[in-house]
Amino acid sequence: MFFDTHCHLNDRRYENDIEGYVERAKKAGVNYLLIVAWDVKSSKKAITIAERFNNVYAAVGIHPVDAVKTPKSDLKELEKLLTHPKVIALGEIGLDYHWIKDEKERAIEHDFFVMQIELANKYRKPVLIHMRDATNDTYEVLKNNTPKYQGIMHSYSGSKEMALRFMDLGMYISLGGPVTFLNAREPKEVASVVSEERLLLETDAPYLTPHPYRGKLNESANIPLIAEAIATIRNVSVEKVEEFTTKNAKTLFKL
Repeated sequence: MFFDTHCHLNDRRYENDIEGYVERAKKAGVNYLLIVAWDVKSSKKAITIAERFNNVYAAVGIHPVDAVKTPKSDLKELEKLLTHPKVIALGEIGLDYHWIKDEKERAIEHDFFVMQIELANKYRKPVLIHMRDATNDTYEVLKNNTPKYQGIMHSYSGSKEMALRFMDLGMYISLGGPVTFLNAREPKEVASVVSEERLLLETDAPYLTPHPYRGKLNESANIPLIAEAIATIRNVSVEKVEEFTTKNAKTLFKL
């Protein structure tokens, strides 16, 4: 069975088909889902959905792009949610310099990032890291503010060299749809060098739909396509990828 370590089933595009989404995932062999939030409202929605299904879990957090318009008082709300039994991670959090250009807003992103790592450490949760056009700064934050319960470089898009450095900090590397893209050199390189003990699978649904379904709404049922691409790159069976990535996720999330 597969584990989708990052999907947004709390996205409004799925709200009329949540049961169908979970059922299609199970039929595809994806028995474990982690629904990831971007603010307090989506955190609560992730928990509400997770409560309805076995092996469906929630991550709560404030995304860096949302952080710039979020009052710090929301962190108190977030803290309350971290005690819920279905919440197994804090995220997604991090730095996004693609959408956030203003230096003052980047400083806000940074503050929220550090404060949420501190919350994750307090409540013994791993963190889910969003990193876009901010590789070096993200690395420095994680190096200087260690996530004590490890975490995931979500939908990792950096170089293979930096992937190894993030692993040295205790982080897992998660790959999704881009590893299937025909012209995606870096994700394929990363898939070839990440140690078996640190590799995870995700969809980031509804985004980053794998080949050959690019342009369509993504969902967790597409995880096997990602596993097949990684299996080809690593010259192992799909079953092998399924086995070690699911084991890694269960180890990280203490399931």
